[in-house]
Amino acid sequence: LKELLLLAARMSIVAIIVLMVAQPLLRDQLGAVLGGSKTHHIVLLDDSFSMSDRSNGATVMDRAKEAVDRIGAMAAAGGDSRTFTLLRFSEAGRGGRRTQPDMLQEQVDSEFRSRLRETLKTIRGSEMAAGPVAPLEAIGQLLGEGEDETRVVYLVSDFRKKEWDRPEDIRSRLAELRAKGVSLHLINCVDARRPNLALTRLELTSGTVAAGIALFMEVEVRNFGDEPARNVSVVLEEDGHARPAVRIDEIPAGESARERFEVTFAAGGSHRVAARLDGDAVTADNYRYAVVDVPLEVPALIVDGSVDQQGAFFLSAALSPGGNVRTGIRPRVETPRFLDDNPLDLFPVIYLTDVAHLDQRAVKALEGYVAGGGGLAIFLGPRCRAGFLNEGLWRGGEGLLPAPIEGENELFIDRLDNAPDLDVVDHPVFRVLGGQNNSFLSQIKVGRYFTTPKNWKPDAESTVRIIARLRDGAPLVVEKTLGKGRVVTWHSTAAPIWNNAGSSPAFVVLVQEMQAYLARRVEAADPLLVGSPIELSFDPAQYQNQVRFVSPGRDGAETTAHDAVLKEDNMLHARLARTDAAGVHEAQLLTATGMVDARRFAVNVDPAEGDLARLDGPQLGSRLDGVEYAYHQADTFEARRDASIGRNLSDVLLYLLIVLLVGEMLLAWSCSYHPPQARVAAPFGRGAVA
Repeated sequence: LKELLLLAARMSIVAIIVLMVAQPLLRDQLGAVLGGSKTHHIVLLDDSFSMSDRSNGATVMDRAKEAVDRIGAMAAAGGDSRTFTLLRFSEAGRGGRRTQPDMLQEQVDSEFRSRLRETLKTIRGSEMAAGPVAPLEAIGQLLGEGEDETRVVYLVSDFRKKEWDRPEDIRSRLAELRAKGVSLHLINCVDARRPNLALTRLELTSGTVAAGIALFMEVEVRNFGDEPARNVSVVLEEDGHARPAVRIDEIPAGESARERFEVTFAAGGSHRVAARLDGDAVTADNYRYAVVDVPLEVPALIVDGSVDQQGAFFLSAALSPGGNVRTGIRPRVETPRFLDDNPLDLFPVIYLTDVAHLDQRAVKALEGYVAGGGGLAIFLGPRCRAGFLNEGLWRGGEGLLPAPIEGENELFIDRLDNAPDLDVVDHPVFRVLGGQNNSFLSQIKVGRYFTTPKNWKPDAESTVRIIARLRDGAPLVVEKTLGKGRVVTWHSTAAPIWNNAGSSPAFVVLVQEMQAYLARRVEAADPLLVGSPIELSFDPAQYQNQVRFVSPGRDGAETTAHDAVLKEDNMLHARLARTDAAGVHEAQLLTATGMVDARRFAVNVDPAEGDLARLDGPQLGSRLDGVEYAYHQADTFEARRDASIGRNLSDVLLYLLIVLLVGEMLLAWSCSYHPPQARVAAPFGRGAVA
């Protein structure tokens, strides 16, 4: 019997070694044993541009694809009744399009591994700032309830702090999946935070935009690293031609720095400006684009209520001096009646000078114009009356006028006081003339002005601000924000009647700076981000209904044709559902005569995605408290099978093998021949046993 047991033990040892090499699985459910259960592996792959973070010659995206390949190997080793879905973050219903997985319920068969690897070869990181919420929502929309299958979800990402530090939406969706019995695996593909610089702004700072006029643009760089960045160079392009680079001496850690540069567009039309940083951890946010639509001239409306229109004359001379001085501004002088029945949106800035009265229709038109983003400058004068100013324009602080008016007053000359008549604050209108070495403002003398009520001062919570006072403390220039626009009121005349400003060289500078300050910003709309749709509308009487969109791409420009739709507003509307790449996108409209009218749109990446701060496993666990999941690092992630596939018996077999080996040695010793030990007599006189 011992010999038979020994033989069985030795045969079992050989069988167990073979089984350990074969990696046997034990099905946990009877339905799985009988072949009635399916397992669905769902991989949600983060392809936002932070995944292009590079170190040691590889990107985070490369590590993510390797992890997906290992998941595919695990699914392929699980036997029959396996399906596989691969969905990138950027394809989860973005831009109004339907969710488009790279693989949807793909059957795992003998050819699956090769199909998966071919798919992974074609996947590249996007330029979007896509998060995990949309793909988690898309699981139910794509796959339904899935009561007849066991689902395992793998979320492969870099788990940046920007999205996961306060993940209320993410946590709720993970909890919903877990409540349905879905197994969750979070696979982190990044090992450390690396420094990164990002271009966050590129825009005009000048309000007056016209051909041949020097304009100022501003570029902003943010340092997302933990150390200061020094000697940062920003390379600039204007209509494809290189221009002098901008250098920023230092950007503190976690902060931004701005630098202004000058541009001049010789011709009217649409112009492109691009900025670029040197390469760092992430490439996508090293580029920024802007489109500047430049008219040949900018109109400015001057409404003069006086008979001789002296105020309009001096304002016109300041806005457009003539001769060799080109400002790009074309003044237009009208009477107050013009405001009743004419569109005002054509004018970036409107000037009122010495206007005695406006009817209710004109006041409402001006209020709507300013609220929509227009700029209004009001110069008071001899024809003005406090009654109308307070009742028609101030209206208890709800109207156009920033401050209530009490009446006219004189600024007496004090020969013992050498202080200048004007005391200005740091403000864009006075910044050029307000320097310590600049004496032009001190040459302006004011003799008469409109006063405000005694002890009046702006409400601390209002947008009203006094930006210039007289030497007696009375407000002279007051500003107010109304809706999207601004109003600046001068309590004295534009013509040199109550003051000598109109005849001073400083007046030209003051009016030009005020024009730039009040003019509506060229980029009134929110900036377009990658992934956002481009929408435009146009008149069907002037254009045909087909639009061609020319978009930048990694392999060159891509052209798509779209048919515009006529809507209830009797305008044609066309829409490019999603923009996949940063750059300048162009919509080409055909006029009724067959001419091409090109409209350009600057599309940029979301700079917040360049913040590479990350969360490790314990930090992530504290934020997902209450959600059951498995956490893995991509580099050390092994294709371990979960309970839905079967329990790996390798460990059990190893322990059994050890027991059998010990038992086999004991049986072998017991069954072998052992001669009895002989007793040897001890030498005489001793009782020892040999």
